[in-house]
Amino acid sequence: MRGLGLEGKTLLVTGTASGIGAAAADRLLEEGANVLAFDRVRTPPRDGAETRFVVHVGDVTQQRDVDAAFALAHERFGGIDGVVWKLDDAQWQRVLDVNLTGSFRVVRAAIPALRARGQGTIVLISSINGLRGKFGQSNYAASKAGVVALAKSVAHEAGAFGIRVNAIAPGLVRTTMTADLPGPMFEEALRETPLRRVAEPEDVADVILFLCSPLSRHMTGTVLRVDGGQCTGA
Repeated sequence: MRGLGLEGKTLLVTGTASGIGAAAADRLLEEGANVLAFDRVRTPPRDGAETRFVVHVGDVTQQRDVDAAFALAHERFGGIDGVVWKLDDAQWQRVLDVNLTGSFRVVRAAIPALRARGQGTIVLISSINGLRGKFGQSNYAASKAGVVALAKSVAHEAGAFGIRVNAIAPGLVRTTMTADLPGPMFEEALRETPLRRVAEPEDVADVILFLCSPLSRHMTGTVLRVDGGQCTGA
């Protein structure tokens, strides 16, 4: 596609081994951006983008791994221009530590690097269940609601330095996390979605691309739902 003003920019993307994170990395590479891929498991390389795609294996719950990722971005690309955050897990403390505290750690590490450039963008991935709550998902919903509050607060704090901070709230997306959903839960999600289809990771990645590009230059503190209308009215 090209032409969105991201050529030569460097984005650190978490959760790149699969799902939304992988799709976001691919979209950014297509636009000519450099991508530092950060996940707990090794992200597969991207053919034809060897000089623009660097893989870092680490855990966002460990500050040393987060710091090492930013150091690698500086070493290979001279710094970063933006961050895209996306990770999930299963137990209460782990969910909060990964989704919320992990987001905080990445944002905290990103702000000085982006201030040094005088501009930048951070995109955090929340969930519609962080906006509306969900039976049986109190840990996940609480962590994702916290991500929304974090994005809005940091948008206020960092705006004066030319740093934009936004969040995306996907609905049902076809990923490894949703592959094992019981049939009735899957059908219920489809019934409450006016567009009557499951989102693909690329649907979310395109909105990430928009928020990372100059097309969204006057947007910060915003939460964009990418849910086919699943959370209409929330």
